[in-house]
Amino acid sequence: MEIQNKKILLVEDDPNFGTVLKDYLSMNDYDVVHAKNGMEGFEKFKKDNYDLCILDVMMPYKDGFTLAKEIREKNAEVPIIFLTAKALKEDVMKGYKVGADDYLNKPFDSEVLLMKIKAMMQRKTSDSVADSKQFEFVIGRFNLNSKLRFLTFDKEEPIKLSPKENELLRLLALHENDLMPRELALTKIWRDDNYFTSRSMDVYIAKLRKYLKRDEDAEILNIHGEGFRLVVKNKAE
Repeated sequence: MEIQNKKILLVEDDPNFGTVLKDYLSMNDYDVVHAKNGMEGFEKFKKDNYDLCILDVMMPYKDGFTLAKEIREKNAEVPIIFLTAKALKEDVMKGYKVGADDYLNKPFDSEVLLMKIKAMMQRKTSDSVADSKQFEFVIGRFNLNSKLRFLTFDKEEPIKLSPKENELLRLLALHENDLMPRELALTKIWRDDNYFTSRSMDVYIAKLRKYLKRDEDAEILNIHGEGFRLVVKNKAE
């Protein structure tokens, strides 16, 4: 299964800056759609689904505040970052009032923007996972019932997982063949993200690997510095 890149709507009227920023984000594995003014931005937003919006404040035809308000009327959840050359407190407050999640003053460090985007994407993933009601999963030749905490291999007697083993495997299954960010598991299960909880999670990952090794087509991969992937090969269509 191919991992789909997160989609960003960039609305920036400066053609040079917009092109450079789009290329930079694309180089960092984001799928970026660039609109050159607020009106064009809203038309593009209505026609597609986006994981995040980056809006310039000062634009012709429709400014960023108006655009953000219209976006919020259609989608209350999509993260919005404002870019602005104006650092007035009144403008910042106005931006947050119309639904901004964050604000960056031009010129800004592009790495800081990347970090903000990554944090927002992870929060969004965390929210969607928290809302998921799914509790039964097929993982290769295993079946997981996360309500009962039963992990069953083929038709053998089920293994009763501990609460943390169960929650961790459920999160991995929700992200099957995709990245499960380390921070997501730590904040959702351990309610903290520090060295000691991180080491604790590694112990539980090792336990889950021991269970899953009975099926050579199911394994948990470590994505260095990012998190884990539950990879299930030869999954029936």
